[in-house]
Amino acid sequence: MLITAWVFVGVLAGVSGVLIGCLALRRAQATVEDYQRMLTRRTHEGGCDLKAIRDVAVCRYDALAEMTGRLSFSVAMINGLGDGIVLTSINGRSETRTYVRSVVGGKGEQQLSPEEEEAVRAARLGLGPLITARASWHP
Repeated sequence: MLITAWVFVGVLAGVSGVLIGCLALRRAQATVEDYQRMLTRRTHEGGCDLKAIRDVAVCRYDALAEMTGRLSFSVAMINGLGDGIVLTSINGRSETRTYVRSVVGGKGEQQLSPEEEEAVRAARLGLGPLITARASWHP
């Protein structure tokens, strides 16, 4: 009986590991495809100043449940090296908050919201200027 329980636990752990591995592989493949598109785009453009802001994307969304109409937004402004800023404005009924976060090498130096990450990704891939958030963020 004890051996059967251990066999069951081992099989369950093995199946869980395979599922987690498949999910990680799928995410890695999507990231590789994104970077391949970005590199292809860079090689076709060629001959530009890599430090100049060249990629911009605006992600509009409803940040607060009480406000609709996609009045909140995140704007990513990125240069050819993947450096730049993300400017975010969260709009509510009685107040508006504005944040700016720096981006280095395509990654935020601070934790970015999902919409900020989406704006950076879209800017790097040249999908801008206006994109729609995949998921809404509610603080």
